[in-house]
Amino acid sequence: MSVIRGLRAALSAAAIVAASAVAVPSWAQPAPDAQMPDAQTLRTRIDGLIPAFEAYFQEGMKSFQVPGAAIGIVLDDRLIYAKGFGVKEQGKPDPVRPETIFQIGSTTKAFLSATLAQAVDAGRLAWSDRVSDLMPEFQLSDPWIGREFRVLDLSAQRSGLTPYVNDSLAMLGYDRASLIRSLRTAPVTLSFRSDFTYTNITHLAAGEILARKAGLGSWSDVVKAGILDPLGMAATTATAEAITQAPDHAMGHRVDKDAVVPVPFHPAFPYAVGAAGNLNSNIPDMAKWLRLQLGRGQFEEHVIVSEKNLDETWTPRVALTERLSYALGWIVSATPNGRVIWHNGGTLGFGAHAGFLPDRGVGIVILTNTQNRGFPDAAAQWLYDRILGNPTVDNVALALTAAREKEAEEQAKASQGKADAAQDLASLAGTYGSQVLGDVSASIEGKTLRLRLEETEAVLALTPVDRDMFAARLMPEGAFAPVARMVGDEVLTRIRFERDEGGQVRRMRWLEPSLPQVLERQ
Repeated sequence: MSVIRGLRAALSAAAIVAASAVAVPSWAQPAPDAQMPDAQTLRTRIDGLIPAFEAYFQEGMKSFQVPGAAIGIVLDDRLIYAKGFGVKEQGKPDPVRPETIFQIGSTTKAFLSATLAQAVDAGRLAWSDRVSDLMPEFQLSDPWIGREFRVLDLSAQRSGLTPYVNDSLAMLGYDRASLIRSLRTAPVTLSFRSDFTYTNITHLAAGEILARKAGLGSWSDVVKAGILDPLGMAATTATAEAITQAPDHAMGHRVDKDAVVPVPFHPAFPYAVGAAGNLNSNIPDMAKWLRLQLGRGQFEEHVIVSEKNLDETWTPRVALTERLSYALGWIVSATPNGRVIWHNGGTLGFGAHAGFLPDRGVGIVILTNTQNRGFPDAAAQWLYDRILGNPTVDNVALALTAAREKEAEEQAKASQGKADAAQDLASLAGTYGSQVLGDVSASIEGKTLRLRLEETEAVLALTPVDRDMFAARLMPEGAFAPVARMVGDEVLTRIRFERDEGGQVRRMRWLEPSLPQVLERQ
């Protein structure tokens, strides 16, 4: 799995498309249960599903190589089921409990949309405010789109930008201001407000705007004051230090050539992308969050966010398929027997799912300590179908097939090229620069061409894949040693050096679509 694909699976909707492929075959059939059951009937149904679900879930953990997981089910404003499975860390006996802390990745995005709704409630901003008026440094390569971009667009995943654009800059040590500034040169490759395109930096910008408007240091302070404290989510935090210091926390893992490898915690990811995916939480806290959603903005008789503006976060904004739409931090699935509102999430070592049935009062959260390859969504959908009375399929088997096919495709792509192509490394050495990356020095050490990003001191080793083309990998040097352990020996991007008609190297081009950098030779 490449670094870029790892990041996609991470803060991601990488599993969104896979989830639609899993869900549609069952939901496309006639519904056998169109009646609206009462709470007691639902409780009886859920209780009856649990034994089969636990067996199914544990088999899925084996298939997806998940060391540990925790599940919570909410019904009728109560957490009725909470259980841990497996271990906190591969090879160690300490078991997962419902209270164990996990990174929750992009399920954080719904917390962002709720804090936006609270800001609208308070009159600090409006959904229709222009982003550039609130954050002048927010600019896009298309000036009209940049000026037309509204607060609501920040969370709606319809920017027209290349999916996941510049997320990997966080792994290379660039700060939040640099990530936001990088959008100035990012190409607009899809239709603004018409095409679904998953980005994270727009959510980071939304969080920064909220912090400014509230007069607080960061979005983490905003969500703590507006959501976490009022709901009593005392175990939920937003830093690498906090999860590391938590007495009961899981260790993240990634699958590397069929081996399950621990992933260290580091501020670079997901914490550097802020409101796009920086929260750590557990089952009891996430159950409170789902209770707030099912209570339509009320929690234990207190109004936390208005129903009107919470509904804005559930309203579909752009279609993914005929049955799936993206709202604001939520995905809305249409089924024969009712809506499912949900989002997945993950980091380089964790996968998560949080969702609910707004017309049934049911919520489900699944937290796992392996990079998200689609398992949490598939397991949750198995439950949704049976709770709703929809026709059923083997969701986990379909998700596993989709994950393996995608990984095989990535491996085949990575093997393309002519590694033995003749290289004139001396002609490539020198200094290159761009508005986003700053100065980048190319030098030869032994027989290897290396790039040093002067602004952050990250070093990339370049492996030939064709003439003047290389695969770039992050070197485990200095402050980037733990970051390199997070991503493993994976390709960050392919890089092509471009020559003029006289054969002189003029620029360096990073070819990964989600990391589109062009550096001119100095």
